[in-house]
Amino acid sequence: QVQLVESGGGLVQAGGSLRLSCAASGSIFSINAMAWYRQAPGKERELVARMPSGGSTNYADSVKGRFTISRDNAKNTVYLQMNSLKPEDTAVYYCNVRVQSTRGFQYDYWGQGTQVTVSS
Repeated sequence: QVQLVESGGGLVQAGGSLRLSCAASGSIFSINAMAWYRQAPGKERELVARMPSGGSTNYADSVKGRFTISRDNAKNTVYLQMNSLKPEDTAVYYCNVRVQSTRGFQYDYWGQGTQVTVSS
C-alpha cells in the first residue's frame, strides 16, 4: 500500500501564489509518474501537470507559464508551485502517483485533496 499526504492549500487573493506538496510513503518499488489534478465544483477532474520519470513534463494550457511541477525523488515528494493565481484556479487539487510494483504492475494512487480558493 501507498499513502499520499498533501499539504499547502488555502485561500489567496488573485495574483498571489501557493505551493502544494504531496509526499508518498509505503510499499514503493519505483514511481513512474507524479501528477496534479484538480476538480472545480460541477466540473470533471482535469490534469493540471504531470511529470513522468525520464519523460517530458506536460501542463494544462490554462496553467502554462504560471504553474511549475517539481519532484524530490529522495523524498518521494511532488510539488506544485502556483503563481499568478486566478479565481478560475479555485478547485480541490489532488496529487496522483503511478507506482510500479516489483512484478511490473502499475497502480495509481490519489491524495486526499486540498482546497485552493482564489478570491477576486
